[in-house]
Amino acid sequence: MPRKNGPLKRRGFLEAALTAAASSSLVSCGRAGGGAYWRFFTAAEARTVDAICERIIPADDCPGASEAAAVNFIDLQLTRHYKKHRDAYRQGIAKVEEAARERGGKVFAELAPEQQLEVLAEIEEKHAGFFALIRAHTMQGYYGDPRHGGNREEVSWRMLGLPSPPVRGRVPYETKAG
Repeated sequence: MPRKNGPLKRRGFLEAALTAAASSSLVSCGRAGGGAYWRFFTAAEARTVDAICERIIPADDCPGASEAAAVNFIDLQLTRHYKKHRDAYRQGIAKVEEAARERGGKVFAELAPEQQLEVLAEIEEKHAGFFALIRAHTMQGYYGDPRHGGNREEVSWRMLGLPSPPVRGRVPYETKAG
């Protein structure tokens, strides 16, 4: 029986470590109000960006940007490598929402796909920098490596018939002794 303030035994240490590891993974994947946990975007912004991404790479007989979680990629990268683009996203999303309300009287995500395309054509014309940025990031999230937050379940790679890349440090093909 361990002492109350005595040294931590190996079993107690392992139990504490496993509990901490499980808890931290649950926190990082947590849900807020039934939706995803967003690192940079608000829930409303994420919904807008997801709808924009889906218009850029829409689903047809293959999954679109929404199924590939391109918005997750963008959200994650805005807290890492794309920090310098934060203001551009905040301002660009505001412009998209403003144009959506003027055109359809609703938020962008609630507009019909045809109306969304009209709004995006206007944004591409008036705010070309933001549109080029979100288009590039959508494509990166769709076609990139899933470890960066997008291309969920490798949907774009499967669509293109690409095999999953080998794990680093492992030989991708069996070698024959010769």
